[in-house]
Amino acid sequence: MKNNYKITVFKTQTIKDALQIIDKGAMKIAIVLDDEEIVIGTLTDGDIRRGLLKGLTLDSTIENLYFKKPTLATIDESKEQVIQKAISKKLYQIPIVDDEGKLVEVEDLATLLKIGTKRNKVVLMAGGLGTRLRPLTQDTPKPLLKVGNQPILETIINNFVKHGFINITISVNYKADMIKEYFKDGSHLGANIDYIEETKRLGTAGALSLIKERPQEPFFVMNADLLTNVNFSHLLDFHIYEKSISTMCVREYDYQVPYGVIETNGSEIVSIKEKPVQTFFVNAGIYTLSPQVFEYIPQNEFYDMPTLFNDMIQDNLKSISFPIHEYWLDIGRISDFEQAQVEYEGVFN
Repeated sequence: MKNNYKITVFKTQTIKDALQIIDKGAMKIAIVLDDEEIVIGTLTDGDIRRGLLKGLTLDSTIENLYFKKPTLATIDESKEQVIQKAISKKLYQIPIVDDEGKLVEVEDLATLLKIGTKRNKVVLMAGGLGTRLRPLTQDTPKPLLKVGNQPILETIINNFVKHGFINITISVNYKADMIKEYFKDGSHLGANIDYIEETKRLGTAGALSLIKERPQEPFFVMNADLLTNVNFSHLLDFHIYEKSISTMCVREYDYQVPYGVIETNGSEIVSIKEKPVQTFFVNAGIYTLSPQVFEYIPQNEFYDMPTLFNDMIQDNLKSISFPIHEYWLDIGRISDFEQAQVEYEGVFN
């Protein structure tokens, strides 16, 4: 066995337990076992995110989340048979079980096929002025501010490259030459980097109109002032699985009302809730978009991402949210920058 119990979870365990297993296991799934350690299902990162969107919490069990009819292969099947079974079912991983149905190992299709880089383009928005970070951005564009031992934007690029996404376009404006000089063509980072330059404010969606060769497959758009270890492969898989036109990463945000909230019926007090906590999903500044979105984007005009989503929603095009439970920090203020310096080593090293 190849450390399989690092990727297994019992059906009575919590979502939080499963997330820890998926995040630490380097696989995209957890294998679900019954009390006798027989394989009875699989659980993906996408399954969990859909459960969270439906109102489940991290303390909920996975019993109603996991897929109960998993595709399995047996130890006597050949490598070719396993590959064919995985491809026919559109699976990235497939559990291998013994005659009793107990887990032997999990085969990864990418490893079997030796799949390397992916065609999907990444567009990074790095043209902001960074006004709220002055004086740090007086002489340095925000994406080049160092957190840990390297610029914020370098950490972002390295994370995409780690998942096989090497075709990167950087949208630049403020101190564009410094960014171009630092990253050049990206070859030293294992990436293929090109640039688009905004001569006026175009917004997070409007800048896409400057791309010379429009993507033919789903692509990423991300603000270049974010630190996150979100699994970009999971994000793309989720987007494709849901047949979405536009996917927005969202982050849970809690706000505590600093007073007792009174619910009334006319003049009668019905209830009093002391300092209740309100929970919202907020835009996390990371998107996966299908090529159809270019039909909405005006040429060289200001057009931001929320407007793009609203326009597509009005036209009944499927737009979905992808909850981020991984580390995420928007470095917009000095206090955020200081927080990032403290947390960086523990998250990215």
